[in-house]
Amino acid sequence: MPTPLKTGEVLRNRYKIRRVIGHGGMGSIYLADDLRLEGRQCALKEVEQDRTMPTDALRQTRDQFQREANVLARLDHPNLPKVSDFFSIGGRDYLVMDFIPGKDLRTIMMEAKQAGSFLPERDVLGWANQLSDALIYLHSQDPPILHRDIKPSNLKLTPSGLLKLVDFGLVKILVSEELTITILQGRGTALYTPLEQYGGDTGHTDARSDIYALGATLYHLLTNQAPIEARERFLSPDTLVSPRQINPEISLRTERAILWAMNLHPDDRPQDVETFRKSLLGNWNPPIRPLKTGSTLSAMEILVLPLEKTLVWVTIGLLIFTLIVTLIK
Repeated sequence: MPTPLKTGEVLRNRYKIRRVIGHGGMGSIYLADDLRLEGRQCALKEVEQDRTMPTDALRQTRDQFQREANVLARLDHPNLPKVSDFFSIGGRDYLVMDFIPGKDLRTIMMEAKQAGSFLPERDVLGWANQLSDALIYLHSQDPPILHRDIKPSNLKLTPSGLLKLVDFGLVKILVSEELTITILQGRGTALYTPLEQYGGDTGHTDARSDIYALGATLYHLLTNQAPIEARERFLSPDTLVSPRQINPEISLRTERAILWAMNLHPDDRPQDVETFRKSLLGNWNPPIRPLKTGSTLSAMEILVLPLEKTLVWVTIGLLIFTLIVTLIK
């Protein structure tokens, strides 16, 4: 990995480095101050190209970065950070994005795990709904854009409850005859990566690859247990433990949707994100709200809970109704 920039360094007479906030295989992610817009902070994603590459190959890679950065800069969606600038200095390329405050979902999940609890299903489903919106937007672009690295640590929850899909490191843009452009060569994070993505840019990936990663991410968030890698499941098909065996509070509907998304063969998964969302949520549209504990359940939230818990709430309701009728008499 390249040597990180130092605190106080200024790039292009505009971006003053504050600190490193993340690392990747080919560079770091920095928090920086925008010296032209007072008070604005941004995130700089750094990519250092392989200097051992032949000159022509290196030039093509830099051209690809420029083309893809242009595409990303045109994206505008509430669940995606806005790309505002991109540039190259020496052998390094930089993508400038909004800095997103808040914790990532991996951190939130680990805090729950350390407290001996699971994340509330209704919260996770709400995040899944927002993430589905972002993926539907990306997949509907012309040409379609695949993210290819969906995982809990790439999902940040802002203080207002808005979810952001923050890392475009492995974005793949589908163009004619399956040619692809990729900012950062790689195959995603193994725990959430479908089999077809192990071929790198030579593999046939499409929207169903992101659906697999989405399902694997939900599996992890709801169980506090990382999913078995697709390669290992291919060799030993029975190694994946069903979510309800780990967390019995998960509803049957949620479990079925997650396992459908995590099928090894793309043809056995939902064919688009909207189909997956429908299988996961039905007609429920979760509200966007800050993460909190001890919140009361709405009628629609009860419907996505396991049958046993729904029966408990119905029983309580009947007892209250009977008490009221008795008092009236």
